[in-house]
Amino acid sequence: MQKLAKELGVVIPVSFFEEANNAHYNSIAIIDADGSDLGLYRKSHIPDGPGYQEKFYFNPGDTGFKVFQTKFAKIGVAICWDQWFPEAARAMVLQGAEILFYPTAIGSEPQDGGLDSCDHWKRVMQGHAGANVVPLVASNRIGKEIIQTEHGDSKITFYGNSFIAGPTGEIVAAADDKEEAVLIAKFDLDKIKSKRHSWGVFRDRRPDLYKVLLTLDGSKPSL
Repeated sequence: MQKLAKELGVVIPVSFFEEANNAHYNSIAIIDADGSDLGLYRKSHIPDGPGYQEKFYFNPGDTGFKVFQTKFAKIGVAICWDQWFPEAARAMVLQGAEILFYPTAIGSEPQDGGLDSCDHWKRVMQGHAGANVVPLVASNRIGKEIIQTEHGDSKITFYGNSFIAGPTGEIVAAADDKEEAVLIAKFDLDKIKSKRHSWGVFRDRRPDLYKVLLTLDGSKPSL
């Protein structure tokens, strides 16, 4: 991937299963356009549900939310289940991320064939883009997996719908749920930075009131 990034002059986030001694992480390495390895992020939020029982084999990431200064922009990259948590998006943009990336593998729910989270999935990340006034890129796989279990076959149909959102959450490019696709969008990051500053969503923050976010049940926040 480093050779490919250098050859094409592009930044490539590379997802991989990481073994670190006796720990295992869902990780992503960021390769810059010159082929250099900028470091890795380990997935923070680990789900546990039918078809997505990651707590069985992944440890919660210990890197914290990170940003990477690439040739083209300062980017924040989180992974799949991280996308449902607004705190992750805000933390990355607070650290200077100009674009957010979410590589993903999500689809149908084996326990409920009538549950389709695709629109919910998109709206949540569009909200991250709009709330932080940054573009956001969400990639999701297509296709079907069938895994044999002691209770019968477990089937997941991944719903694709990869998209790029602009800084107000608007979708500027989108794929479907059937075909592989390459999405392209162009942004003026300096113009967006000016808009982000003038909109005031960072200027008017009140971190002194957010200590409740450091609790699990919303009670007895540290003063």
